[in-house]
Amino acid sequence: MTPLQIDQASLERAGALWTAREIAQQPRTLVGTHAILENRATELAEFLSPLLARRDMRIILTGAGSSAFIGECLAPTLVRHLNRRVEAIATTDLLAGPRQYLQADVPTLLVSFGRSGGSPESVAVVQLAEHVVKECYQLVVTCNADGALYQYCRGHAHALAILLPPETHDHSFAMTSSFSAMLMAAWLAFCGKSPVTQISESVQSVLESHNETLRTLAGETYSRVMYLGSNALKGLAREAALKLLEMTDGTVAATSDTPLGVRHGPKTFITADTLVFVMLSSDPYTRRYDLDLLNELRTDARAGRVIAISSRENDIAATGECLLVDGGSDAALCFPYLVCGQLYAFHRSLILGHTPDQPSRSGTVSRVVRGVTIHPY
Repeated sequence: MTPLQIDQASLERAGALWTAREIAQQPRTLVGTHAILENRATELAEFLSPLLARRDMRIILTGAGSSAFIGECLAPTLVRHLNRRVEAIATTDLLAGPRQYLQADVPTLLVSFGRSGGSPESVAVVQLAEHVVKECYQLVVTCNADGALYQYCRGHAHALAILLPPETHDHSFAMTSSFSAMLMAAWLAFCGKSPVTQISESVQSVLESHNETLRTLAGETYSRVMYLGSNALKGLAREAALKLLEMTDGTVAATSDTPLGVRHGPKTFITADTLVFVMLSSDPYTRRYDLDLLNELRTDARAGRVIAISSRENDIAATGECLLVDGGSDAALCFPYLVCGQLYAFHRSLILGHTPDQPSRSGTVSRVVRGVTIHPY
């Protein structure tokens, strides 16, 4: 089957072949990521177990851009599973203010995510953490064997690097399969297991069941899109908004917030020209707040269109427009929800005449960030 039900010749002409392939390959690359983590389970346990046994060990999840949002998606799950302090702090924040975030006397495990591992901030923050923190350990999750981040950590006694399947080192500008693979890898590394088979099948179901719906929706002329999600889905909402900004080269204004937070000012973004996606939590308590906001948006009719993305629950979500997916916990739902955002951004990009594989016409942004001067500390 051709990627995303578009023939290869058309995708090539549109500059979209790599992006389409990398979105469509995720059911397979998630399984491949699981196999890699299984093969390295003993090595991972030997590295992580002594660190996690220490109650004074601080865990920081870091990356830049989409890689930072991986940490935001994962941190709530790890706090609950590990019952300890876990924080998501972007490399861009750590680099700009190391003394505001790093504590010299607090043993720290820095978990770095990087598709290429070649952005200037990536290696700089690894080195900076080792300089500032007296007892610092490094876990690197990356898709590129040639990346500076992977190469730097391979030879260090207090570091371990996880290299993911080579096809997850996305050729396209926007991170798609690299995001889901790194998220899955870190979940497996810290939690030991995840319902990978069910997640893969759920992602495949989204590709088969919702691709055409999202393509049709992308044909609507909304110039603003807002994504809303709570807890782990907050990071996912940020990632979905970024995907749309990237693939449309900023033509579509996209933003994100939480269902509770949006009332505190950001709701002013919503106009008759705004499409709103509400990513509903599977947690019964959190979901009540999500549904309150969903009902409010549908009732006040201020938005041009409001669409819920939900696991298969029998409640108010399905009384209006809703993309139903299979899933369990919010950690598991991140994957099918993610693909909904990727598909909408991809089709919107094509309809607007952009080239998803390399959407930045001006060259203002690039696949691997350039132009960052690393100042001595």
